[in-house]
Amino acid sequence: MGITTVIRPKKTFSWNDIREIWQYRELLYFFTWRDLKIRYKQTTIGVLWAIIQPVSTMVVFSVFFGSLAKMPSDGIPYPIFVYTGLLFWQFFSAALSQTSSSLISNAAIITKVYFPRIILPVSGVITQFVDFFIASIVLIALMFYYGYVPHLSGLLILPLLLIITFLASVGGGLFLASINVKYRDVKYALPFVIQILMFITPVIYPASIAGKYSWLLAINPMTGVIKGARGALLGTEPINWALLLISFTAVFILFSIGFYYFKKTERYFADIV
Repeated sequence: MGITTVIRPKKTFSWNDIREIWQYRELLYFFTWRDLKIRYKQTTIGVLWAIIQPVSTMVVFSVFFGSLAKMPSDGIPYPIFVYTGLLFWQFFSAALSQTSSSLISNAAIITKVYFPRIILPVSGVITQFVDFFIASIVLIALMFYYGYVPHLSGLLILPLLLIITFLASVGGGLFLASINVKYRDVKYALPFVIQILMFITPVIYPASIAGKYSWLLAINPMTGVIKGARGALLGTEPINWALLLISFTAVFILFSIGFYYFKKTERYFADIV
């Protein structure tokens, strides 16, 4: 009597996904390193682009919003105020842009070889840590120039802020990457959406400017991250733990939705990519 093998699609949620990522950790490292090399391949100044982009944005915002529009900054010099927000915002926005196209740009591999597809968007987010830490050098220089010395307790909260940003990037990236496989409109709509999101995130203005509508900003998980970063590094106000809890809850929901949708549609990637 012959043996019958039944092939069924994986469950949407499974601990095997976590184990598979660990089993394929060398592939995750390879994709991350490859993305970094491709990004700066044949560039004259290489990784310095990770500094030039936020610094040039800071200068433009400081001139137009800080000097001309007199945007309030909670008593903090506007350049360091806006750069602290840009540091975390560019991590988030760049991660979304890269992960949204991660499946399309790796279509040749997806259609030929099996591996956990989730590795591709996750590796795209991990590469942003490199740019983040390089761009942080400028923030350290600005803190030294303006005389801001963070307390040890403030530095200890930074890993939590990075975790929230990472989870928000992965959750949003998984959802966008899944949609982009079927609907290529994502690459056209995403830059516009990111611009809109930046203006409803307290990057160029303090969260206090929203007044009675500040609760709307609190729903945005990056609000708690940016406000927490300014409080931790610049010491202008106590850490708002309630706001961070709201941000973490929002991120958990976003990550769950993104992960669920990604796993639900994963079985069709090789067919339509």
